Amino acid sequence: MNLEILTDKTIPVVSPNDTIEKSLSVMDESRLDGLPVLSGEDYVAFVMEDTLLEYTDSTQTLLAAGLLTYKPAIGSQSHPFDAITIMHQAGLPLLPVLDIENKYSGCITKDNLLGYITNNSGIANPGGILVLEILPRNYSMYEIARICENEDVILLAMHSHTNERGMLEITMKLNRTVLDSVVASFERHNYHVQEVYGKDTNNEDIIGKYNLLMNYINM
Repeated sequence: MNLEILTDKTIPVVSPNDTIEKSLSVMDESRLDGLPVLSGEDYVAFVMEDTLLEYTDSTQTLLAAGLLTYKPAIGSQSHPFDAITIMHQAGLPLLPVLDIENKYSGCITKDNLLGYITNNSGIANPGGILVLEILPRNYSMYEIARICENEDVILLAMHSHTNERGMLEITMKLNRTVLDSVVASFERHNYHVQEVYGKDTNNEDIIGKYNLLMNYINM
């Protein structure tokens, strides 16, 4: 899936000749802390609320204030993961999307991307969650998949990151909620099972863990 289907075309925009005061007003009304700047159909720049608030003369236009130099954007044929990376690295609330002719098409928002991850990663499917901790050099996706297969469990989704101790944490969404046999199998293969969210786990705990994972990804 490319970004075109996820692009929000209803995000308000401002023009280079709009004042700082007007731009802040549009942000306040739309509850956004950043907006694209357009001249006709052409994408000119992106302005952030924090930057605008630094100016004491809010009657200046964005052009006159020299606020048209920041131009983050992504092509409409890019993958959603590329958008996630750019938005995370730049700390952006949304990201302008340009079509194949470099014309402004709309914006990708965090909500768009969160919906994409939820609907396409298997996370939303019923099942339990298992968190493993191993040394990075011992990681083998093949072995993890084989252990799940031997226990007749389907691996719906898997995410990994290196924690503060330098260990690799692997969070897996499985299609079963009773995970005792799976846990025992991983432990027999010398995996440290750090956390288990299964049949006896409160749904709010599972949702909380999912939200923590999304925060790590920075959705």
